[in-house]
Amino acid sequence: MPNDLSLTGIEKLIASLKNKYPDYDWTARIKFVGLLDVPDQNGETKAQNPIFGMAVNLFGKNSRENERLNLSRSVVRGRMPEKPGEILIGDEFARKMDVGINHPITLLSTSSSGAMAVQNFIVCGTIKFGVAAMDRGAMITDLSDMQFTLEMPEGATEILGFCKNNFYNSIEAGKIKSNFNSQFKNSDNQYSPLMLTLEDQNGLGEYLQYINAVGFLIVGIFLVAMSVVLLNSGLMSGIRRYGEVGVRLALGEAKDRIFKSLLYESVLIGITGSIIGTTFGLAISFYLQEFGIDVTETIKSTSIIMSNFLRARISFASFYIGFIPGLLANLFGTTFSGIQIFKRQTASLFKELEV
Repeated sequence: MPNDLSLTGIEKLIASLKNKYPDYDWTARIKFVGLLDVPDQNGETKAQNPIFGMAVNLFGKNSRENERLNLSRSVVRGRMPEKPGEILIGDEFARKMDVGINHPITLLSTSSSGAMAVQNFIVCGTIKFGVAAMDRGAMITDLSDMQFTLEMPEGATEILGFCKNNFYNSIEAGKIKSNFNSQFKNSDNQYSPLMLTLEDQNGLGEYLQYINAVGFLIVGIFLVAMSVVLLNSGLMSGIRRYGEVGVRLALGEAKDRIFKSLLYESVLIGITGSIIGTTFGLAISFYLQEFGIDVTETIKSTSIIMSNFLRARISFASFYIGFIPGLLANLFGTTFSGIQIFKRQTASLFKELEV
């Protein structure tokens, strides 16, 4: 996404997107590369290093970029940018270049028109990205600073839409993509805006399919294991009640009536247990969905790329998937053990009961 082909008039475009798709938070970003020049006390070049970075909306009133990228919690030294002209750079990069807090640096890059772009900045803080390549040569700056530096007034490399509920819905995203492209994409204009979903970019489609397959496999294995446990529980429960069954048969109760009563009990126990288990499970999932669990101590090596909060998501399947093993497995176990009732002979009951 070269900046000479960047989007223009983004304020109007973002306003249109917010109006049509209010459930998403739309924000612009600029990605850039260049050379970072570090001067000494005399203003002469002390060190230079290639740099790549990202300009995000840090000063916007309703911007969630700081929270979304986990910037404040990732600052190692110094502070977050508070005014134009201040930037964040990787802590490892700053130490390698011998750059301290409030140290001036110069960015040399290429503007959107292809000319050389030179701009001075002040390093207000250093940050740990959690990715070696970024820690060794990356910077974060405000969007307005790079729009001025790269001669991109009301321009941006891309506009991103984030679900306000923090969960990505591929089906809904596909519908929005189709709707947007049908209105804005012009086959006669190669510079018309084009919307892409998460799956359309950088091989993320295959990655998400892999994650979904692994998740389905894990849930499937768990359901099978739980079903086996409940099936065995139903079998053992039925076998241990053979003495009771023998007494009831000896008293003249019909075999089919006994069998049905055991099945009714199994269904009642399965429904009750499934309701209680689902209620507790949904309560824990709701807490994880709304608040999450801070796992910062277990993933100290990452900060921006991976969120420090472990979350869950309550879906429609969450309300009924627990009933599959909870009800059916217990019912099947009771059924298999109850079949033996029809094989028992009343004449041999006294011997079996040792009466």
